[in-house]
Amino acid sequence: MSSKGAPDSVALLLFFVFWYAGNMKYNEYNTGSLNEVGGKTAGMTMIIATMQLGVCALYALLTWIVQINPVNIFGLQMPSKQNVPKLSTSDLIKTLPVALCSAGAHACTVFALGGDPLFGQIVKSAEPVLAALVNTLFYGKPPTITKAACLPIIVGGVAFASLKKGGDGTYALKFDQTALVFGMIANTFAAFKGSENKKLMDSPGLKERFAGVGNQFAITQIIAFFICLPVMFATEGSSFETFTSKVATNSTLQFNLAMSGICFYIYNELATMTLKVTGPVTASVANTAKRVIVMVYMATITGKALTDEQKIGASIAIAGVLLYSVIDDLLSSKKEKTN
Repeated sequence: MSSKGAPDSVALLLFFVFWYAGNMKYNEYNTGSLNEVGGKTAGMTMIIATMQLGVCALYALLTWIVQINPVNIFGLQMPSKQNVPKLSTSDLIKTLPVALCSAGAHACTVFALGGDPLFGQIVKSAEPVLAALVNTLFYGKPPTITKAACLPIIVGGVAFASLKKGGDGTYALKFDQTALVFGMIANTFAAFKGSENKKLMDSPGLKERFAGVGNQFAITQIIAFFICLPVMFATEGSSFETFTSKVATNSTLQFNLAMSGICFYIYNELATMTLKVTGPVTASVANTAKRVIVMVYMATITGKALTDEQKIGASIAIAGVLLYSVIDDLLSSKKEKTN
């Protein structure tokens, strides 16, 4: 074992484990927070989403105060040093699009999962469809023909998961509209975020000034929090006093809110660190497996079983996502072997 702790191979495996665990616990604590304020009809979902980002912002500030990022501990390695990045006003302005998309993706995801934590996950699995549309229409980067051919599989899976069999044996659309609408909006924000993040990191010298992905994520979450604040007061300001009364007296809400914010921050950092050092196929399989594991976990936690249609639809959609992610690599590999 090196002086920094566990070997990188062991650390990578543990990062995978805690990335998954953090994502599962985030979903659990997020659902718990929403339930404690009265659920999706209580008019406090945006407040919960914003306060989670507030916890993220506090966590980021704490890492700068102590000048230590403890995330490496999850891989049995020594914490890394984390100082406040020396960014200019211009650098912060360049970060705004990514932070805006991050804020939108997070808030809409909370709404989607608040509508139906299981169906919301199925809708979220359709992210590649929106990414393909956004990249084609706004960035001039359409997917390859083989990737595009996989998109109907994903759409078909989500559509089938939206069906419910009636007593007469016929199928009809029946799904949580909040989960579907906000899930698709979250996917759109996530698609823009991915492309804007690539543009941001291509800015000359900016990556060096951030001095690590930890600082970039910290800055993004802090700005995202301040973006969400005015939206929160504009849409749910009338419920804020009720929320403060609840959070002041409800220890379960306090715990769930704090833990959902911390888990969100840490699992996203671990995901970034993990996917950065793995190949595209491994990363795709990991993301696909994560979606399945989270759905199974949430079904267990909420006691709400997936319908047969949701099981089949989710399987089709997730298989489509996996195929979309790896098909070009598989075909190019096969072509190289043939040559």
